[in-house]
Amino acid sequence: KHVNANGGVFGRKIEYRYLDDGYDPSRTVQNVRRLVQQDQVFALFNLIGTEQNLAVRPYLNSVKVPQLFAGTGLRKIGRERARYPWTMGYLPSFFAEGRLYAQHVSKTRRGAKIGVLYEASDYGRDLLAGVRSKLGNGARVVGTQSYEVIDTDLTSQIVQLRRSGANVLMLLSLPKQTIGAFIAASRLGWFPPTYVSAVSVDPAVMKIVQATAGKRAGESAITVAWMKDASNPAIAGDPAIRLYKRIMARHAPDRNAGEVVHMYGMAVAYSFVQALRAAGRNPTRQSLLRAATRMDHQVPFMVKGIKVRTSARDYFPISQVRYLRYQRGYWRQFGGLVNATD
Repeated sequence: KHVNANGGVFGRKIEYRYLDDGYDPSRTVQNVRRLVQQDQVFALFNLIGTEQNLAVRPYLNSVKVPQLFAGTGLRKIGRERARYPWTMGYLPSFFAEGRLYAQHVSKTRRGAKIGVLYEASDYGRDLLAGVRSKLGNGARVVGTQSYEVIDTDLTSQIVQLRRSGANVLMLLSLPKQTIGAFIAASRLGWFPPTYVSAVSVDPAVMKIVQATAGKRAGESAITVAWMKDASNPAIAGDPAIRLYKRIMARHAPDRNAGEVVHMYGMAVAYSFVQALRAAGRNPTRQSLLRAATRMDHQVPFMVKGIKVRTSARDYFPISQVRYLRYQRGYWRQFGGLVNATD
C-alpha cells in the first residue's frame, strides 16, 4: 500500500493477494494452485513456513513461477538451487543459527550439558543439526525432546530434559511452544541458561512468558536476530523506525507496531520491491528471477551493516546476524555482527 501510494514500481501498482493455509501444508498446495491457475499471479512472495514451502516447491518450479523470499531458512532450499532455481528463501540459514548457539555455549560454559526442545520438522532438525555440528570445550547434548506443531502443553518434554541432567536449555521452537516451554520449566522451578530460536524473538513472546511465569523466566535468554526492534525506546529516533511507524499508522492502524512480524513483513516487502524494480519496466518472470539472484542492498528495517546479497550460487539473502540477550524487558545486542552462512 505504501509503495502503491507513492507511484508503484515504474507506474505499475502491486496487487497483493494472500490466502490463509492455517499453517497446514496440504492447504498450502491448494491455495498455491488456485493463485497460479485461477488468479494467474506473477509470482509467489513470502510464503510462510518451511514445510509449506517444501510442499509447493516442485509444482512452482515445474510451471516456472517465482517462489521468492520464502519465510524459511532451511539449508536444503539454498543447497538445492540448481534443481529448484525458482525457489529462494529469505531467512538466515537455520543450520547456521544452531551452529551460532553451539559456538556461544561452548565458549562461555565449559562442559555445558545441553537439553534441546525442537520441532519435529525439517525446521527443527536443521537447527538441531547446526547445534550438534559446532559443540566444543566439553559441551554436549545430553537430552533432546521433540514436539508437533499442534502441541501446546510442553510439560512432559521439559520434565524429561530436566531429568537428563541438562544445565543449559535450547528452545528451537515456534513462539507458542517457546512460551509453553518457559512456563513448564518455571513450574518445575527450573531456570537454566536458555537459548531461544530467532523465530521467537518477538518481544511479545517474552512479555507473555514473564507475565505468566514471573520475571526470572526468560531473563538473560540468548538469541540471534537481524531486524531492528520497533518496541525498543532506545532506537525510537531511528529514521527507519519512524518511517515504519508512519506506514503502520496509515495503512495498518489497528495493528501493534511493536510486534516483530510487521517489521519482518516490511523488510521482506522492501527487498521484493527492489527485485521488481531491478526486473525492469516490462518485467517477466525470468527477469524477476534474474534480479532476485543479483541482490545487493541495505534494508532500512535491518540492523546497519546487514545487507541483502544474493547470486546465482548464493540463495541465502541474509548471511549476518547479531546476538541478543533478554534483559529488563528488552532484547539487547551484545558483541558485533557475526556470520550466519551455510
